Amino acid sequence: MKTTICLIAVVASAFAQTWQPQQSGSRSSLRGISAVNADVVWASGSGGTYLVTADGGRNWTAGKVAGAENLDFRAVHALDRNTAWLVSIGTGEASRVIKTTDGGATWQTQLQNPDAKGFFDGIAFWDPKHAVLVGDPVDGHVVVFTTGDGGEHWTRRSTPPAVGAEGAFAASNSSIAVRGSSEVWIATGGVGAARVFHSTDGGATWTVTPTPMRNDGAGAGIFSIYFRDGKYGIVVGGDYTKPKETTGNVAITTDGGKTWKAPSGTPPSGFRSAVVYKAERQLWLATGPTGTDYSTDGGQNWTAMDSTGYNALEFLPSGAGWAVGGGGRIAAYRSVTTLK
Repeated sequence: MKTTICLIAVVASAFAQTWQPQQSGSRSSLRGISAVNADVVWASGSGGTYLVTADGGRNWTAGKVAGAENLDFRAVHALDRNTAWLVSIGTGEASRVIKTTDGGATWQTQLQNPDAKGFFDGIAFWDPKHAVLVGDPVDGHVVVFTTGDGGEHWTRRSTPPAVGAEGAFAASNSSIAVRGSSEVWIATGGVGAARVFHSTDGGATWTVTPTPMRNDGAGAGIFSIYFRDGKYGIVVGGDYTKPKETTGNVAITTDGGKTWKAPSGTPPSGFRSAVVYKAERQLWLATGPTGTDYSTDGGQNWTAMDSTGYNALEFLPSGAGWAVGGGGRIAAYRSVTTLK
């Protein structure tokens, strides 16, 4: 076909990305976020705080768990407007799993850390009944519990020996990734190790793989792990005590976590505590205290999107997403097609 070239401007489409702040009604440090759908979203944080919205964040209701005002809820997982689990951190009994079935009016303690020196880090659900809970090493082994009945009963799993001061980070409830009905990856850090634990049988057996992520300090390592599919995954982190440093803050796997490599291009612009993939735009996002970066080439190169600090991210398959951070900060993700 013959192409006729006219004297008109060529119009190219692009998209702008931004976080749209929402009023949370809280000043707590928020690190837990769980989106059920475009309307129902839960968040959690310090001071026994939980938050929930039923209209996509136009209105948030903030509450505190009675008797748990001193607990820091770093993780939340929600099924609907009424049903959600919270996980608190802290040494020994301060680490707990609690559940509500009435929208936060009452809470039931399902598990209190049985180890005096234990410390829970996060939780992930394969489905409403099956979940995995991760904690810092006790007696030289990363702590893993699993449940098959929605948290009514928990089974302690055996794990490979930890290396040095290795452990997971309770920064964003995203140091755990799950797929299918039984596959799970756990990311770690600390002096001497930044590794990925992998199980395909619900935690019964494990393999462990090193990564090129930095592990030169107690605050260094992998803070977040996310898989686009069963093979392609990205981990982010760095050293949270050095938030502007980019050394060893991202790595990629193309074989399900058997091997990890540092990308060849531009890394995220600082320490990052959470990473997610937006399938509808084939876009990766990573956030942390110095801002959010995005990648359109599978994590090889990252571009700064925003300089506002956030701790955790959650996105739905539809593309709707939210971020939470310090001082009760909550924002919704917005992308707008533009012409230039």
